[in-house]
Amino acid sequence: MTYILGISAFYHDAAACLVRDGEIIAAAQEERFTRKKHDESFPENAVQFCLDHAGIDREQIDHVAFYDKPLLTFERLLETYIDYAPSGFRSFLKAMPVWMTEKLWTRETLARETGFEGKILFTEHHESHAASAFYPSPFESAAILTIDGVGEWATSSVGVGRGNRVELLSELRFPHSLGLLYSAFTYFTGFKVNSGEYKLMGLAPYGEPIYTQKILDELIDLRDDGSLRLNMQYFNFAAGLTMTNDAFAGLFGGPARKSESEITQREMDLARSVQEVTEIAMLRMADYAHRETGEKNLCLAGGVALNCVGNGRILREGPFENLWIQPAAGDAGGAVGAALSVWHQYLGNEQSIEHRTGKDAMSGSYLGPSFSTGEIRSSLDAAGAVYYEHDVMEIVERTANQLSEGKVVGWFQGRMEFGPRALGNRSILGDPRSPEMQRQMNLKIKYRESFRPFAPAVLRERVTDFFEITDASPYMLLVAPVSEKVRVVDETGHNVAGLDK
Repeated sequence: MTYILGISAFYHDAAACLVRDGEIIAAAQEERFTRKKHDESFPENAVQFCLDHAGIDREQIDHVAFYDKPLLTFERLLETYIDYAPSGFRSFLKAMPVWMTEKLWTRETLARETGFEGKILFTEHHESHAASAFYPSPFESAAILTIDGVGEWATSSVGVGRGNRVELLSELRFPHSLGLLYSAFTYFTGFKVNSGEYKLMGLAPYGEPIYTQKILDELIDLRDDGSLRLNMQYFNFAAGLTMTNDAFAGLFGGPARKSESEITQREMDLARSVQEVTEIAMLRMADYAHRETGEKNLCLAGGVALNCVGNGRILREGPFENLWIQPAAGDAGGAVGAALSVWHQYLGNEQSIEHRTGKDAMSGSYLGPSFSTGEIRSSLDAAGAVYYEHDVMEIVERTANQLSEGKVVGWFQGRMEFGPRALGNRSILGDPRSPEMQRQMNLKIKYRESFRPFAPAVLRERVTDFFEITDASPYMLLVAPVSEKVRVVDETGHNVAGLDK
């Protein structure tokens, strides 16, 4: 058997993935073990889990693959600092010590931490994203679209996957980036870059798109083929320590919102406006990918592919018949892509057709650790917890009764999800019929902003009873309007549930 260990680390969302003879058998993010959100450190615990799950030791690893090429990223940083000199000097002084002492020595770090004595392999960032999107998909051939902040130089790419080959056809390059535009607004509205973008998406339905045209006129030159150029007079991320500058603040009527301060209507409107621009760009990129490849299927990856509202529009309004999105679309999924790229591209192995019958090869994204009843019992005993043991049917019945009574249930079963979404194995459950449930779960259970949404779960065969969509959405990566026949309208005539409200 051939074991390939894929690793993503040192930027954010560090993760490890183990592939055995082309099959993804284990994958996990380091944050799930350290409890440090978006942990970027070497994924020591995730690597050990993958090996333990496979029942092998480190000497049995055949290949180690990293999802990024640090030397190309270093080249981009140096060229950018030179281009913006002397304005980027403070950022240069902050970044260089980390690069000179750590990131330039990624190869040595990987060898030391994994104990692997062979050749460490490196895939380019967007190649890793593309591989993670196509190889586990249910398609024999597909167009591939990857969109994120920035890899080494690329900020998005269009490619095609056929059989065991992935080819990138074109790319956009730094600093012109749809992901960085979205992150700039994330920063300006008071959320944390690289972790708060989903908050911006959740805030958008509460606003109006009053700044959309201003963004298109002043900040971004968005072309018909989806390519774009940012007006860097308004941004500071290329060589500074912030995402935006005073000119950006002047354009939108004042300084950036301070973190944890009150969210005003301006932030809601900014969120809605940049969300609309992002959706327009995603649709144009998808159209271009279709024209260039002629494929009927599309695979998506990269951090922007976690924008499930934009994904939903591509599915409904785009030219493709079928859409598949890597559930760990961000940097964590790069570990999957790096490992699979080595198996197919480097080693030349043919693509398995076993999963290409309408099912993907991500195993529902249930690729993390699981725990036996004995292990759970021991943990509860050690914590001094009060608990009861029931058989499966009793648990189901009791859970249903508690949900119907308006209670919130923590649900724990099977293997942990890989990626940012809770997909039913590590989830918080509530009754969506209760108008107070969202607020109760946000404020009293998760201690987070009241506007944050939750995902509805329905049986696959009943999806059209509730939503205007016919496709399955197993990975919480598609947003669709609520069906008119079950849509609730408030006293003002606005939709309470649906795509817009």
